[in-house]
Amino acid sequence: MVGVLADKRIQVCALADTILESATQFAADFSLDVPVYSRYQELLEKEKPDVVIVTLWTNLHLPVFRDCAAAGVKAVLSEKPMSARWNECREMARIAEESGCILTFCHQRRFASGNLLARELIRDGRFGTIQRMDLFSFRHLLDCGTHTVDQALSFNNETPANWVQGVVDISETIEWFDVRAESMALGFIHFDNGVQATFRVGSRDMDMWSGVRIFGDKGFLEVGWDGDYRHCHIYNEPDWKPPVVEALPGEQMIGVIKNAIDCLETGEEPELSYRKALRASEILFALYESARRRSAVELPINPNIGNPLFDLLDHPQG
Repeated sequence: MVGVLADKRIQVCALADTILESATQFAADFSLDVPVYSRYQELLEKEKPDVVIVTLWTNLHLPVFRDCAAAGVKAVLSEKPMSARWNECREMARIAEESGCILTFCHQRRFASGNLLARELIRDGRFGTIQRMDLFSFRHLLDCGTHTVDQALSFNNETPANWVQGVVDISETIEWFDVRAESMALGFIHFDNGVQATFRVGSRDMDMWSGVRIFGDKGFLEVGWDGDYRHCHIYNEPDWKPPVVEALPGEQMIGVIKNAIDCLETGEEPELSYRKALRASEILFALYESARRRSAVELPINPNIGNPLFDLLDHPQG
């Protein structure tokens, strides 16, 4: 709620939760004198909101967004990842394109002060031409890895990938927000501009818990998910240190809300637009498809693919 409460353009009109007591308690916690519903469809029909914030488990993102767009909602701010299936990601993008409803996904770390500074330093050429990146994430590719891939895309000027190769460890599996997932994954990503990236997810002995290590021809920088800097160096300036940035309380979620409402007013593409989330999602599903095929995979991938990892889990000897 920090982002909502910080933006004076927003007036909360209603809440919905299948457990009505949870919505009622949430309203009380934030002193919200608003109706609460156990069915979001009833909220859409009676309240006719301009903006809907969707904080639901992964498999609910598509059906709820479809209903919001059909109800005339102007903007939907959804939790990430887009969906547990690639064809559903594409369907959400299609609905957003055809309806004109703004659709964003909560890669909120783009608004961390340290990440904003990193993008500025990269654009200014402080590390020279970016040549490769090392990507790190805990847990699994789809839910947590989406933050790392999104961070890497933001550092690499939103450049799409053209081929990937991946492997997953399904000797043990987890369930995360009702989505089955691998215990560890490794990958290689090649981008259109020639930048190459390795990707480690939940693997043993990782030297970074999360984030991206960027190597340019003039230096390198290690940035955690939340814009926290580790090692950094400019080769011909051994005493150089990056400017110190102080993260402001709630800055990430404040940025998420402010940017979405700004873009609703101006018509510009949001920083967290579905187009950017779709690009990150395709890389993740391509890595799963590579693991399923046991070969490298060219992008774009088949638009009708669901989740290749599910195929692996259902038919591990495939």
